[in-house]
Amino acid sequence: MDAQFWDDLYRSRDQLFSGAPNGVLVTEITDLPPGQALDVGCGEGADAIWLARGGWQVTAVDISRAALERAVAAATDVQGRVAWTRADLTGTPPPAAAFDLVSVHYFPLAHQPDHTALRGLLDAVAPGGTLLFANHALADLSPEPERDFDPGDYYQPDEIARLLDDDWTVLINETRPRTAPAPAGTHHTQDTVLRARRLR
Repeated sequence: MDAQFWDDLYRSRDQLFSGAPNGVLVTEITDLPPGQALDVGCGEGADAIWLARGGWQVTAVDISRAALERAVAAATDVQGRVAWTRADLTGTPPPAAAFDLVSVHYFPLAHQPDHTALRGLLDAVAPGGTLLFANHALADLSPEPERDFDPGDYYQPDEIARLLDDDWTVLINETRPRTAPAPAGTHHTQDTVLRARRLR
């Protein structure tokens, strides 16, 4: 699933996602004071725009130029509050200790033997900051051999929770019903959610 794959997917439809922020994000960060946020795999920008409207300064990153073009077009009321950035965070880590919130929703982060890409995202959380990682529950996902997709190849929130060391405290690690209808053509009824705070 490289940049071309994602560009082709976004260009195959006028709008790929609902335009509403992810329910897990809305539920979990309402008690946090606004600060610097990293939106990983920002897509068409709904989460980043919602965060910016709430007072956050957002770095919104996606590998797809097509997605970012749509996000910029939708973000006219938050100019100056979102830095839209085209990058592959699996190969280029974000700045270390730079963000009060690192938000990762439904981002296909493939397993690596040394966890390099995952470590980069964890390191981006500043002391006192929050990691919020949400994914579709594995029970709702099926392998798709025609796309060379196996959900077991990607990190799940519970795996990440087990990799966190004493610099972290896990606040939430659970499976819960989705707050929004499943995307068209899918059967995603549950989310797995990890919320952790970096202590130092």
